[in-house]
This record gives sequence, C-alpha cells and structure tokens, in this order.
Amino acid sequence: MKPVPVIEIKGLVTRFGERTILDNVDLDFYQNEVTVILGGSGSGKTTLLKSILGLVTPQAGEVKLFGQEFDLENEVAVNTTLQRIGVLFQNGALLNSISVLENLAIPLEQHTKLNPALIQRIGRVKLGMVGLAHAAHQLPSELSGGMRKRAALARSIALDPELLFCDEPSAGLDPITSAALDELILTLRDQLQMSIVVVTHELASIHRIADRIVFLDEGKILFHGSVPEAKKCGLEVVENFFKVGTFS
Repeated sequence: MKPVPVIEIKGLVTRFGERTILDNVDLDFYQNEVTVILGGSGSGKTTLLKSILGLVTPQAGEVKLFGQEFDLENEVAVNTTLQRIGVLFQNGALLNSISVLENLAIPLEQHTKLNPALIQRIGRVKLGMVGLAHAAHQLPSELSGGMRKRAALARSIALDPELLFCDEPSAGLDPITSAALDELILTLRDQLQMSIVVVTHELASIHRIADRIVFLDEGKILFHGSVPEAKKCGLEVVENFFKVGTFS
C-alpha cells in the first residue's frame, strides 16, 4: 500500500535577493513516518522548514499540508492548519519567567476554549508522557538540558498535533540523554500517530529514528530514501557522511 503524504512540495523555489536557496524542490513527507532532513551549512535545510511552515514566501511552487495548499493569504485556514502542527525548537523556546506547566498551557489557552482546570489537567498529562510530571511547577532554568528538551517536547504536543517538526532536538545533549530523547520521540510518534520531520546531523540519532532521509545540497534534493539506501546510493557526499558523520 502506497504511503499517504502529509506534506507535498512541488517546484519550490526560494530566493533571498539574487541567491537561490531552494531550487525547484519536489518532495513528499509521509504519514506516521520520521523524515530526517540532512545537509551541510547553507544547503537549505532551515529554509525548507520555514517554507513548509509558511514563515518564508517562495518565489515559485506550492506546499500542501494535509492535502490542502498552504495559502498564506487565508489567515483562518493558516491558523487552522497550524493548530495541527507542533514545533520543537532547537533551544526549547520556553519562557523562563513562568513554570513548566504554565508554558504548556500557552498553546491551549491561545487555541482552545477549555477552562483553566482542564488545561492544567491536559498539561499534566503531557508532562507525564515525557516523564516530567514531577517538574510541573519548576522553572525551565531549574531543569537540566535534557529535561528542558522534554518539557519543550511536551509543549509541542499540547494540541495533539498530526505533524511535528523538530529542529536539532539532540543539540547540546550527551549521548545517553540524546538516545533517551530519540526513544521518547518514537514512542510519542506511535502513541499520537504523528508524522515527524527532524533536522539533525547527529549520526547516531539518524540511525535510531529515521524512516527516510532527505539530503539537501546547494538547494537541491541530492537523495531521498532510507538510511540503508543512502549508504549505497553511489553519491560520494552522502556515503561519506554515513561513514564519518561529517559533510565533505
């Protein structure tokens, strides 16, 4: 059975001034899969992510989310679509002046009409899912790096998103904490039936979580497929990355 695409990108071209960042990109991301975006500095990874989220307006092409074109001119449609999406930012982006539970309440307060008591209950459930039920009333600054990442992950799934974006989730974490976070991401993927897009260059993490990888080079899709396929794809830059873990 052919997998169902949750993101469809056709002929995407993005330029900043005279510089082309994404050059005629065609790409699908599939339901209930983890897709890892790879590429060296300046390859277009961040721009691709921002283009999917509507944070960058392309010069050509289209992006469809959940089968519908992401029309940036239709504010109601954009807000409805964004409520089906969660984002785990690289630095967590938690507000340090309020508790972890209060951080989790923000998306629920902004996008639902639930009463405060129910919002707190949902927040505690989400914290329990990431193993942080005990940290509800702590400030983010009181948590370790791994705990902050898990708290940010809990906030990113507060609205039960169908699609989750993770920007360098393992950045700054030790190998053991990174492995535990990867396992948590996979567990949540299965529990919530999410599709997940991850930007990372951590080789061990890629082996643990990736169903597919997208390898970008100078704004073009150099490779799209599984990790085993990437290792024998015949493209030197891709194969070298999986041998040594760095971009040539």
